[in-house]
Amino acid sequence: MGILDLFRKDDEHAKEAQKLPSEGLAGSATRLVERLLDVGIDGKGHFDSARTIADAARAKTSSAEKAIDVVVNEQLRLAAAGGFVTGLGGFVTLPVALPANVAGFYLIATRMAAAIAYLRGYDLQQKEVRSAVLLSLVGADSEDLLKKAGYASAGRLSSLAAQRLPGPVLMAVNKGVGFRLLTQVGKKSLARFGKGVPLLGGVLGAGLDGYMAKQIADHVRAEFPRRDPALAPA
Repeated sequence: MGILDLFRKDDEHAKEAQKLPSEGLAGSATRLVERLLDVGIDGKGHFDSARTIADAARAKTSSAEKAIDVVVNEQLRLAAAGGFVTGLGGFVTLPVALPANVAGFYLIATRMAAAIAYLRGYDLQQKEVRSAVLLSLVGADSEDLLKKAGYASAGRLSSLAAQRLPGPVLMAVNKGVGFRLLTQVGKKSLARFGKGVPLLGGVLGAGLDGYMAKQIADHVRAEFPRRDPALAPA
């Protein structure tokens, strides 16, 4: 798929952002999480699922670890391209481009994280694994979110993926991730204040999103060690 396909509905994202004050942060966090789970992991339309891109990468390489390298490199390029495209307009298009960029970035990051977990032998249909994938997007904040949800962290996120947790705990974890990701909108806005010049805005956007995606990829690699080879994709 082309990176522009992720942003061809910028006007819809802008309308969604305008609903935030009336619908509340809780509703926005829930919608964001649902979208990341439904589209970021399972795919939709031209946006391939995590398993699809993982299987395609595995078919090109001699090992699951090399396939992970392929997946990460491809998704880093997509993230950087998305940051470049949505940053080209500078301040003029910021109100519309920023919501689209944030949504597009986290869809790509979610798919990348899920694909890595899948290639390491984790079942993406398991609710605990899906929640662990979401938690990998917030980095060091994941432990704090788990504590607030009433779950005592036992080290890596893979420990969460191996549990059978009550539905309310998983819902609290997912919603916590949604809240935390929404705060990134403000952070990304501040980071983009220097984009008065359109071309410079595109370059800074590409660099910022590529860097953030690389951080997430490194975190996921550390948090999801390879499981029993018999459980990993062939």
